[in-house]
Amino acid sequence: MLDAAEAAFGQRGYFGTSIVDITRRARVAQGTFYIYFPSKQAVFTELVRQRSRELRHAIQEAVAHLPDRAAVEREGFQAFFRFIGRHRAMYRIVRQAEFVDPRLFRWYYRHFADGYIAGLRAAQRRGEVRALDPEVLAFCLMGIGDFVGMRWVLWEKGGPEERVVNDMMSFILHGLNQA
Repeated sequence: MLDAAEAAFGQRGYFGTSIVDITRRARVAQGTFYIYFPSKQAVFTELVRQRSRELRHAIQEAVAHLPDRAAVEREGFQAFFRFIGRHRAMYRIVRQAEFVDPRLFRWYYRHFADGYIAGLRAAQRRGEVRALDPEVLAFCLMGIGDFVGMRWVLWEKGGPEERVVNDMMSFILHGLNQA
């Protein structure tokens, strides 16, 4: 049912999607929908929460045994790009959450950031990341991933080329400095 909801919300938007659209895509009766979800908003919320869990899990698996923060960042971004390549509609869905359910929208980014912050703090303790506010760093890095993914995964229907990832990582590791 969540896959059908993802496809419907991704194609028609939250306000343009009906429960009938979701049940037709899922090939189930409307009554079956109500066994699992009391409303369209409930399936929307569960979709955002479930895909958030899946995304975080995919990234955690991809980076679990990497030796340092630079490698974690690179592979974490690659895992993010692969995930959104498989769930392209989630870009539209998450952005709609800002208007459909602002608390859910904030939860999505805050929950993702909380894990990111913990990883950055650990890297700071190991001396791998500068002593800057890890919350600021997390949201900056999330913004980079979000927009690079939008440009090279969503708009191009592929993934960023190696040169794009290399430039992105160079910026992340060295910033705007010439040195």
